[in-house]
Amino acid sequence: MNSKTGGMQVDTKLVRELAELLNDTGLSEIEVEDGDRKIKVCRTLHAVAAAPVAVAAPAAAPAPASPLPGAEPVAAAAPANAVKSPMVGTAYLTPEPGAAPFVSVGDKVSAGDTLLIVEAMKVMNPITAPNGGTVKSIFVESGQPVEFDQPLMVIE
Repeated sequence: MNSKTGGMQVDTKLVRELAELLNDTGLSEIEVEDGDRKIKVCRTLHAVAAAPVAVAAPAAAPAPASPLPGAEPVAAAAPANAVKSPMVGTAYLTPEPGAAPFVSVGDKVSAGDTLLIVEAMKVMNPITAPNGGTVKSIFVESGQPVEFDQPLMVIE
């Protein structure tokens, strides 16, 4: 709080960056919290009435793409021991392009080891192992957008 005016100090640069992130990701709202400061940016999406369109009979569905080695599709219910994303952002499995991944399926990890990073607002946030074990599944690809609470991998 600003003691002279009694108003809140707003970081307009941060608000603009959040608004840009909304546009870049197609999200409708984003909220960040830093200590006692909390900023929420929302945009209103307007529905557009579409004219009726004739629908053709659906073509045969294409065969599902084969998953990447070590990447498995997310099941309807995430395993209880899944490491989940603490934020919306972009997941990276390597520390930099062309580098070896932090972990692969079958690797043994200790609590606190970096598993991957999630980039949010141009900040690289390391996601660490909550406990030791073996990496059993990886649900994301490097460069893939992730949502809050989305399962990223399983450690058993």
